[in-house]
Amino acid sequence: MDRNLSRNVKRDVWEKIVEGIFLICALAGVISVIAIIVFVFYKGLHPFFGEDAYSFWDFISGTRWAPSQNVYGVFYMIAGSVLATAGAIIIGVPIGVLTAVFIAEMAPKGAVRVIKPAIELLAGIPSVLYGAFGLGVVVPIIKEISPMVQGQSLLAVIIVLTIMILPTIVSLSESAIRAVPKSYREASLGLGASKIQTIFKAVLPAAKSGILSATVLGVGRAIGETMAVMMIAGNPTQGLPDSIWSMVRPLTTNIAMEMSYASGRQQEMLFATGVILFIFIMIVNITLLKLTNKEGDK
Repeated sequence: MDRNLSRNVKRDVWEKIVEGIFLICALAGVISVIAIIVFVFYKGLHPFFGEDAYSFWDFISGTRWAPSQNVYGVFYMIAGSVLATAGAIIIGVPIGVLTAVFIAEMAPKGAVRVIKPAIELLAGIPSVLYGAFGLGVVVPIIKEISPMVQGQSLLAVIIVLTIMILPTIVSLSESAIRAVPKSYREASLGLGASKIQTIFKAVLPAAKSGILSATVLGVGRAIGETMAVMMIAGNPTQGLPDSIWSMVRPLTTNIAMEMSYASGRQQEMLFATGVILFIFIMIVNITLLKLTNKEGDK
């Protein structure tokens, strides 16, 4: 009896220790996120307060970035980030979803063995290699057809980001499509629908929540990409993009290009750029997550 009681006590103590370890691990992630947010916002909002405060409106609405002249405007960077991300999503999501449909529903097993590993391999390629590919292949092609003298452009950024987000969208969309019960397909086919009609009228609507989740992660990858975009965007110091041939300077590349040598007001403004980027990402992700939850409830 005493031995059993001793064993139960040891088991309870061990379970409490394990639960404490799990709690510490969970809190470590939460605390890290909170620490990053507090640090970035503290550093980023500092230049807009005090006697030598910089106008927040000039910062958020400006279309010129010239630290040597104490001019800091990021509106044209916001526009570049939005256009590049939107372009990549508009092109990448349909291609990714249709590829996932082909792999999950139509492709023979031999083709799946080739296509699926190739797509997964794309996810493991470092972003700098995507940038090198864009600089060596995409940019020269665009330069040949562009009315501008340079090939670095919004179009080049959109093409490279589209390629970069495909693995995420294809993999998650395929998983969502395969998770749709076979009874959906059988019921649709039993009612006389063709295979294509079944896919687009029964399978994809049922997998919509998972596809939207894949889109959320694809948006996060596109917004946060830095190195590849920096190599092919052109990174002008001023001017709103007025066409797909225009050079752009997304928020991420602005931070990466100058943070290593910036100091004083310039460094603070780069942190302020990080605040804008953080808010932008949160707005996009929260919006898409709400849409995903609504579709999941349906």
